[in-house]
Amino acid sequence: MEKKNPVKDYLFNYIKKSEKRFQRLFSQAKFDIIINNIIENCYNKVSLMNNKEESLAVLGTGIIHYMLTNAMITSQRKIEYQGIEIDIIIPNFKTLDKDPKKTLIICIPNTTDEKWIKEKLNQIYKIQSEKQNVWLVLTKDLKFKGKTYLIQKGNSSFSQIIYDIANFVNVQGQNNLKILRV
Repeated sequence: MEKKNPVKDYLFNYIKKSEKRFQRLFSQAKFDIIINNIIENCYNKVSLMNNKEESLAVLGTGIIHYMLTNAMITSQRKIEYQGIEIDIIIPNFKTLDKDPKKTLIICIPNTTDEKWIKEKLNQIYKIQSEKQNVWLVLTKDLKFKGKTYLIQKGNSSFSQIIYDIANFVNVQGQNNLKILRV
């Protein structure tokens, strides 16, 4: 059983209070507004919980999980593959084995330690040969090459992640239902 996490609890309590408005925004594909709203209203409180980077990484992970679920995008989350812990893979490891070009891995480090992040990326590149299909979600701009999103108040890069994921899924032809039109 997963232990209680104050960041997740805070995030999902906020989402629950905003559920009707968020569902209306989902129906209008206004994902950036939802993400910006959550960050604006949760960032300060969450950043004061435990370790700031860790707490913000949990916030980012929780937001992405919530958004993927509501956008009906197939994914696997927080699992181990060939001894490497993966935060989020879209659509799944079966697709990664068959066709890495159609598979996206999102890495959400709970640290700003550049050496640790580089090592983590190198591990991921061993299973995902398509480096452009490995995206980073960071709590601080560390100038990494490749697609990087920042979880920061007032920074719009993270608010675009669901549009970019939906675009990736649609371009790769994985979204059979075409629920998400971007």
